Amino acid sequence: MVGYDLFADAAVYRLSDDLALVQTLDFFTPVVDDPYLFGQIAAANSLSDIYAMGARPLTALNIVCFPSRVLGPEILAAILRGGADKVQEAGALVVGGHSVEDKEPKYGLSVTGIVRPDCLVTNSGARPGDVLVLTKPIGTGLVLMAAKADMLASGELEAAVMSMCALNRAAAEAMLATEVHAATDITGFGLLGHARELALASKVSLEISFSKVPVLRGALQAAAMGLVPAGTYANRDYVQPGIWVLNDQAVGERELDVLCDPQTSGGLLMAAAPERERKLLAELASRDVAAAVIGRVLAGEPGLIRLAP
Repeated sequence: MVGYDLFADAAVYRLSDDLALVQTLDFFTPVVDDPYLFGQIAAANSLSDIYAMGARPLTALNIVCFPSRVLGPEILAAILRGGADKVQEAGALVVGGHSVEDKEPKYGLSVTGIVRPDCLVTNSGARPGDVLVLTKPIGTGLVLMAAKADMLASGELEAAVMSMCALNRAAAEAMLATEVHAATDITGFGLLGHARELALASKVSLEISFSKVPVLRGALQAAAMGLVPAGTYANRDYVQPGIWVLNDQAVGERELDVLCDPQTSGGLLMAAAPERERKLLAELASRDVAAAVIGRVLAGEPGLIRLAP
């Protein structure tokens, strides 16, 4: 039903008229020093693609690269425990996995989920007039860079870690209860990168207002200090400000860095009919998901994004 040709978050294979299989995987190097928290963040990130499709995760396989001759087994055990606890929170099961010797630790999951074909949410259904709703603040890459430089204020790293550890399960439940037109999760390509993919898949343009985008504390300050991840520059090249992102001086360079910041375990970006905006926000709020309307879908050149102040 869904392959790799439309920037999809996961692959979807129809098993029967009322059941489809959803598959995805993701893994990366540590983003925090605490191995247990790293395991939780990596697992939440891996599960996110399943939720973005409106699916329910069933099983997960550990993907482990680990320098066993350098780091002790207790560190690997903490990573795996963090991942297992997050998978259990999602209502799924870790059923195995595979490990290889590597110089740098890497961890993630291959996740299998299920969805009813008539409940499947993709990134290709956005329609002109839809509102854009984001369910997590952005800026994790910038905050983590500032943490490495010891340039964060009290509580800023903790807020980012809490956001990254949070599952998108509740957001997905609200999405299904509201019958949104399209969705994607915001991860490595940043808000603008994934928004552009949604716009391309849906053959629409988007307008995003920076002042409405929730941003983690410390992210703008990190951008102002030049503490910018390398992925941000790659993401800027991908969206090509001035070509695919029309700014018209609506935002400055540090704001563009935030919008292109690569996210780890970010939120869901949803496109919903304007008459369903109130219901969607209410469903999200009832599940303690802090969401914001950050823009709208426009008729226009597919993949084009206009920025507003």
